[in-house]
Amino acid sequence: MLCMIIRFLFILCLIPSVNVEQYHFAAISDLYEQKVGEIILTHVYQKMGIDIQVTGMPGNRAAIETTKGRVDGEIMRIWSYGIDNSDVIRVPTPYYFLETMAFYKEGSDVVVNSAEDLAKYSVLKVRGVKHTNIITKGLDNVYDYDDTKSMLNALDEHRSNVALTHKGDGVFAISRYKIEHVIPAKKPLAVFSLYHYIHKKNAHLVERVNRILLDMKKSGELNTLILKAEKQVFES
Repeated sequence: MLCMIIRFLFILCLIPSVNVEQYHFAAISDLYEQKVGEIILTHVYQKMGIDIQVTGMPGNRAAIETTKGRVDGEIMRIWSYGIDNSDVIRVPTPYYFLETMAFYKEGSDVVVNSAEDLAKYSVLKVRGVKHTNIITKGLDNVYDYDDTKSMLNALDEHRSNVALTHKGDGVFAISRYKIEHVIPAKKPLAVFSLYHYIHKKNAHLVERVNRILLDMKKSGELNTLILKAEKQVFES
């Protein structure tokens, strides 16, 4: 019996251990598009046999944790994020998009048809979000909030306020938190493609992820997955 146990343990030692690749990415917390991106990227990495962990955090902290290499990258950011941060590599193929949209109180006299119109109002935005930072650059009356819910609720305080966020994020927050009498403008102020960013220490992942995204775009699988992910987030 002892000989059988020894033989079994010897065989176990000969079997190579399986190392499962695992990576940890940051996402900006409480934003609709980031939740959609997490679902999509989890699927993309599963196709590569890789497990990922995603941690939501404020936008500025996500950038710090990523550029310092304490996480392996970020779920999604716009193009210029890669220009401003040399420690990350942009996966070339965008896989989602966002619309910078103005939201305001229904029945107010707010009219926002272009970025120039924002100068007339007090502008509210979520702290650390790149696309709203860009469109409000140079404006004086800009106020940061920790999340979309508190930002949209603040529209009640002054009817001349305008809140900026991705259209999907705003509509999602209005529905989820039952925020009344807040509506989006008729058209977006800007449209941005969204990219996955990987810290340079993981440069070997970039081409692998890009190849999967290209294949999914070509087959139509990516569009199908986007619709599924959007529905899942809205119903969560």
